[in-house]
Amino acid sequence: MLRHEFQPGRLVAGAFLAVAGVVYAGDAGGLWETPWFAVIPVVIGGLCLAGAVGTLAHGVRRRRRPPDHRPPDTAEPHADTRS
Repeated sequence: MLRHEFQPGRLVAGAFLAVAGVVYAGDAGGLWETPWFAVIPVVIGGLCLAGAVGTLAHGVRRRRRPPDHRPPDTAEPHADTRS
């Protein structure tokens, strides 16, 4: 399996969406009654928090990167030797 960067924003978003799923599953299973609009603040709040965490993680990751390091997508193109 290829290694990848840890992305805490996606972890937070997934956790809040899982909570929303558990709330609706409990309602569907008859364990409790959940109004249809009750999960909207959980999902919106979770997505906003995930965005803030992702932005913070990106800033920390960028600050820790060595100054001469460039991501492979932004590497300078090779000079064209054809005339």
